[in-house]
Amino acid sequence: MLEVADILRLHGPEYRAKFGARMLPSHHRAMQDIEQCRTQSLGGQVYYCAPCDQHRYSYHSCKNRHCLKCGNDQANQWLEQQKSLLLPVPYFMVTFTLPAELRAVARSKQKTVYHLLFRASSAALLLLAQDPRFVGGRLGMLGVLQTWTRDLRYHPHVHYLVTGGGLTDDGRWRASRPDFLVPEKPLAMLFRAKLRDALKNAGLFAQVDRRVWKKDWVVDCEPLGYGVAAFKYLAPYIFRVAISNNRLRSLENGNVTFAYKDSATMQVKSCTLPAEKFISRFLQHVLPPRFIKVRYYGLLSPSNRHLLAQARQLLAPSPPAAGPKEKALPPTAPTPQSPAPPKAALRCPLCGGPLRLLQTLKPQRPRPP
Repeated sequence: MLEVADILRLHGPEYRAKFGARMLPSHHRAMQDIEQCRTQSLGGQVYYCAPCDQHRYSYHSCKNRHCLKCGNDQANQWLEQQKSLLLPVPYFMVTFTLPAELRAVARSKQKTVYHLLFRASSAALLLLAQDPRFVGGRLGMLGVLQTWTRDLRYHPHVHYLVTGGGLTDDGRWRASRPDFLVPEKPLAMLFRAKLRDALKNAGLFAQVDRRVWKKDWVVDCEPLGYGVAAFKYLAPYIFRVAISNNRLRSLENGNVTFAYKDSATMQVKSCTLPAEKFISRFLQHVLPPRFIKVRYYGLLSPSNRHLLAQARQLLAPSPPAAGPKEKALPPTAPTPQSPAPPKAALRCPLCGGPLRLLQTLKPQRPRPP
């Protein structure tokens, strides 16, 4: 199967020769990591399968968050960690999109503008939700940044998973309507005003086409469902990169063809780009080093977890009253925790037989700092 790594190995040297002096260090690193992921360059282990009388090689992963091979298992691990944040309420997906006129300054000042996008959008939603005409309480919000469209164009936006209700200042839970959280148009206007002020304070206002402040901005709010199902919907956004290998169709005559679903018609289409253009589109979605793309606000903010616990108590069903003849059971000694189960032995992918470690392979060349 064709992989992005194959495209980078074949056409990456030419791309670096042409644009390397202008490339960000994070782009150089992402290309190298993806090219070397699960190859002998990063080292690994050699196993032996006796039934097959074959050696099996297991190479190390690059662990780069933009690598297509390294994020598959992380989504399930992340989902398990989020169970402590769940409330028994409906959830909404609220999406804030950065207008086209702001994308040039966002590309040139990624870390700053992405941070301001988070801050302005979260503040707008939290503020509007406090209005008693809508929710009248403090929401719980989990946001994730995404920068691409289905055909890899640059399109920064933030998805928020939002509780359908909030905690009031006097400690009550106030639920939203099941199909309505807040009105989209006032929310978009508030978002626009807050981001405008933030760009002024950051000294970036003069770089923006002023006509953008007079146009309508896009905010979308949709009901998503309850509990774990809502978190499962968001989990792929956390670890997804701009394109998956299974969408690649061909690499022929220096051109890459990949499939995508048109957002307007929901029909599957194909896009063919020169390899140079494909690599350029892919790299524009590499995030700045150490940039936090998942953020928590309101009740889900780490500083407000005591309020989240209070909300959970308010939403918990009342325990049934004890019958008149029931007696309280004496306390029992705590049951010791059972030890963690041992890791399953590695098995041959062909015959299922056990694999015996023969050798550890060192990386062929040191990775850059």
